[in-house]
Amino acid sequence: MNLTPVTLFDRAAGQLGDLCRVAGFPEDGAPVDVLRELLCAAGPRPLSEPPLWPSDVADDATPVEFSLAFDDSGNRAVRILGETLPEQPSPTANIDAARRFLTRMAQRLDLTLDRFHAVEDLFLTDDPQGKFALWFSVILRPGRAPALKVYFNPLVRGVSAAPELVAEALRRLGLGEAYDTVTEYALRRGPADRFSFFALDLDDGPLSRVKLYISHDRAVSDDVEHAARAVDGVDPLRLREFLDLTGGGPGPYAGRPLVSSYSFVEEDAGRPGNYSLYLPIRDYVPDDAVARERTRAHLARAGVDPAGLDRAVRAVTDRCLADGTGLIAHLSLRLGRFGSGTTVYLSSEAYAVAPPRARITTSGQRGAATAAV
Repeated sequence: MNLTPVTLFDRAAGQLGDLCRVAGFPEDGAPVDVLRELLCAAGPRPLSEPPLWPSDVADDATPVEFSLAFDDSGNRAVRILGETLPEQPSPTANIDAARRFLTRMAQRLDLTLDRFHAVEDLFLTDDPQGKFALWFSVILRPGRAPALKVYFNPLVRGVSAAPELVAEALRRLGLGEAYDTVTEYALRRGPADRFSFFALDLDDGPLSRVKLYISHDRAVSDDVEHAARAVDGVDPLRLREFLDLTGGGPGPYAGRPLVSSYSFVEEDAGRPGNYSLYLPIRDYVPDDAVARERTRAHLARAGVDPAGLDRAVRAVTDRCLADGTGLIAHLSLRLGRFGSGTTVYLSSEAYAVAPPRARITTSGQRGAATAAV
């Protein structure tokens, strides 16, 4: 019997469709055609073949990751983070493929690219360094057209050039004062705090954001609580509670770093309207069963029905959660006047499942875990 091989697009499209139904989309409401264009040459590639490119979007080199946002308002949003790959990928070829995808999406979604063009020469170089140059996030809400966000790499010209690069990009976007704010609140520990992403919403609405992300190596809760104080009205103690429930305590977080992000709009003259904390939970749990337990505890504390998490997990996998780690890759807590809530980031695991780590029992003995959704 000749069986048609399963491709990356086949797997990701099925996961997206199921996840959109969890978020309240109608049947066949998932824009899988946008996913197909985002994946580009990686999409039709059979999963029996190795990844086309060592994408840093996910740990197994899958160039796509999903997330489900649980807004405090009760709304839900599905997001697709992806890297567009050509048939013969390379750092510069990937940029070209990303530009082509952006051009098509701008025409289809009536995007505003003025701010993108204002800074593209800073970040899209002929000799890009780092793990990526341009990623995309497709934001999906029931009853709305997809929205698009672009992620630039502040390290694309090297670590030492990142501060000047970010400062100039903010200046060009009318947010020059934002750099001083970020420096004061989030860049206090020398090389342990560094820029990691520079992102733009591609629309012209009043809340179209510039988002700046900062990684904090070996951070403790006090570090991110101080970072959050840049945003008026944010209670830093919510971050401590979040880390206690999901990360296991105040730190230090010596695995993948905690990440802060600030959302700026031009009318606020450099003061951020939102703060988000990202926890790479996969580095701080023995397996996804524990990640699920901790995420459920946080959602329940936040007044969100944890059953929504279980439906989202089932939308992307049917494996036993204790058999791997990394399906629940990140959690984020969003606070501020642009909207608060929790986002759960879910790996496609198209190419590999990372093995679980051994658990430590209360008696100090290492033991196996058996749990499933």
